[in-house]
Amino acid sequence: MKSDLTATREALFTGQKTALEVAQACLDIAESAACAHVFRSISGESLKTAAAHHHAPHQTLAGLAVSVKDLFDMQGENTAAGSIVLQNQPPAAHDAAAVARLRAAGAGFIGRTHMVEFAFSGVGINPHHGTPAAWDALTDTPAGSPLAAHAPGGSSSGAAVSVATGAAFIGLGSDTGGSIRIPAALNGIVGFKNTARRVPTQGALPLSTTLDTVCAMTRSVRDAVLAHEVLSARKVPTSTRPLSSYRLAVAQNLMQDGMDSGVTRAFERSLKNLRAAGAHIEEIPLTELLDIAPMMATGGFSPAESHAWHRELLAQHADQYDPRVAMRIQRGAQMAAHEYIQLLKTRTDWICRMEKRLHRFDAVLSPTTPITSPLIRAVAPGTERDAEFFRVNALLLRNPSAINTLDGCAISLPCHAPGEMPVGLMAWHTAMHDDTILQLALLLEPLLQHQ
Repeated sequence: MKSDLTATREALFTGQKTALEVAQACLDIAESAACAHVFRSISGESLKTAAAHHHAPHQTLAGLAVSVKDLFDMQGENTAAGSIVLQNQPPAAHDAAAVARLRAAGAGFIGRTHMVEFAFSGVGINPHHGTPAAWDALTDTPAGSPLAAHAPGGSSSGAAVSVATGAAFIGLGSDTGGSIRIPAALNGIVGFKNTARRVPTQGALPLSTTLDTVCAMTRSVRDAVLAHEVLSARKVPTSTRPLSSYRLAVAQNLMQDGMDSGVTRAFERSLKNLRAAGAHIEEIPLTELLDIAPMMATGGFSPAESHAWHRELLAQHADQYDPRVAMRIQRGAQMAAHEYIQLLKTRTDWICRMEKRLHRFDAVLSPTTPITSPLIRAVAPGTERDAEFFRVNALLLRNPSAINTLDGCAISLPCHAPGEMPVGLMAWHTAMHDDTILQLALLLEPLLQHQ
């Protein structure tokens, strides 16, 4: 793994590195084959300017490279959200709130990253701009052959690869059903989904106004804490609690269903090692998770709420959409008003039941996704591959999307061993437990890394 932001920032302040040297190294990676299809645009001069004018130690991000998912407005730039239908729209008049906070903290913006069109998939495929290859732990380099490349996860696909390759220290993204944690898991990096209300969504193109969350991917938990502090404009308190003081649960149902051999091996080994390190882990039948599928039987929030935004655009330019994305958005037209209102009520009741069920635990541990990354060729655009694409998409989204439905917070940590495909372990809880999840993750990270 490349050096994280925290270590690099310290190296700048002690004179071991210069900001311009670090900026150039990031740009070299961004412009290399490792980042093919990662960036919509690269802002080399902007990054160098930020690096040259960083004021250590007053700037939190010290001019270091941050990538921005092409979902967020940046003043003077067009926001296309992975589409071609919006690529000629006027440039944004203002920064999105999250971008403004990063800029104020001294971020050096390296570029805008490609993504799944309109953020509507967990696989990472984009038929318009190409799909970046996941950072493959088996070789420690991106797969060289297109036939061997693995899907990066989505929808924040380019953001994840920008961080994993070393082009960026922070990848700003969004998470509506797992769009931060899925690509983090499949690329072997850290993805933290804060409680949605913690960070404003203003200036981010919406998928689901109910579920959308603005958050980031990083190379370490300490960087995740730093990024969250900037984005949420709040301080995460430090903790001296030992691992043995945390009450941890593992859901026996749903979250572990259908795990492939790689995920099973990494997850079971992780639990064994955490217990050996003093963690108290209780396996529980969290049957409330089985209520999610019937709750979403009428379609769920994302199709209905995205259709409200896309309705007129689809009517005029449906042929310019990714057919897989258009299909999912158009399903939103089938939801009746009374079904949507009932869904809001049912979700609120379900969250209350989950809060009562989990009140005696500090966190729940689950696999971030039950499968490792599929080959791009198996899920690439093409009607003959649609069935496999939607099967994989459903599996990748299943676990992380439960946390969005819960209005909760979660972090995905790499838990695979060297030579294995990337696997994520997810620690999660209900809303406003962000600090506990981050504090716990700081303890879990070294134990998982040394497996």
